[in-house]
Amino acid sequence: MSGRRKPARGKSRDEIPYDRLTPDVITTAVERVGFEAAGSILALGSYENRVYQLSVVGNDERDAFVVAKFYRPGRWSTDAILEEHEFALELASQEIPVVAPLLHDGESLHELDGYRYAVYPRRGGRWPELGTADDRIWMGRFLGRLHAVGAMRRFKFRQTLSLRELGRKSVDELLASDWIPPHLRDSYESTTAHLLEQIDAAFDEVGAYRSLRIHGDCHRNNVLWTDDGPHFVDLDDCVNGPAVQDLWLFLAGSRDEMAAQLGDLLEGYGQFFEFDFRELRLIEALRALRLMHYTAWITRRWHDPAFPRAFPWLGEARYWEQHVQALLEQRAALDEEPLSVVV
Repeated sequence: MSGRRKPARGKSRDEIPYDRLTPDVITTAVERVGFEAAGSILALGSYENRVYQLSVVGNDERDAFVVAKFYRPGRWSTDAILEEHEFALELASQEIPVVAPLLHDGESLHELDGYRYAVYPRRGGRWPELGTADDRIWMGRFLGRLHAVGAMRRFKFRQTLSLRELGRKSVDELLASDWIPPHLRDSYESTTAHLLEQIDAAFDEVGAYRSLRIHGDCHRNNVLWTDDGPHFVDLDDCVNGPAVQDLWLFLAGSRDEMAAQLGDLLEGYGQFFEFDFRELRLIEALRALRLMHYTAWITRRWHDPAFPRAFPWLGEARYWEQHVQALLEQRAALDEEPLSVVV
């Protein structure tokens, strides 16, 4: 199986989503919302959307920068994108460090040549290491503040975290495809069947949880850190879901190390919002869902030329062997007791 598949014949032009997004379109889009482009365009890392840093003429006659985000056609409804923007603006109004879209004539979402886009101020920083208890407590405070605002109401148009969408749908799509090498299909099918049962059991054990507006894809690459602390630069995956979804991706290492890290995060978190400790039972279930969904997501986007370039190993048997092994290890993790922390 080749790791560099081409879109199947008959793919419509719209299914190669960014082929019309030329430098001229990008520049014109930014100038239509009140900026004077100064020449340079730098593509920033993003798979679902296309994000560019552009130099613009600043008010002091020196070059400044803005960031333009072009949404993947057909992924989100306009109402869902506007809810993302409204959430970011609401957080910013509470002085929570999230980079919100700039308004032009009172609007945050714009359209050009079939592309919906938003423009943001550029904010620098580095990915957080979270190597000290103080840094983790700081991050916990940040998330507690974010969730305190997120709990004030729910999204109406954006998704709610769904076991079926992340789990069963991902598995079914892969089993219906020819991506999984033949010698691994039975193992993949039986392993995921057991995992889905374990995930259902974990959520049944927790029962009804408090669903609030969360970041949804809260990991270190989506956070920038400066001397003033952490800030998010994008809320593209915000959903209704459990608070623990925004915490567990910061955990790494042995079980004892993760328990200590989680304790620090929750120490800061609890200063601004109450955490439901029953949700600790969901950590490994959410990790399993992410494993299944991530692989299905790459195959789902394969017609976008950026994906074969970024993930050439997807067609290699070794990747699928490692993926099935990771799923098997996740089955074992779900059989363990939830992390125990003292705050």
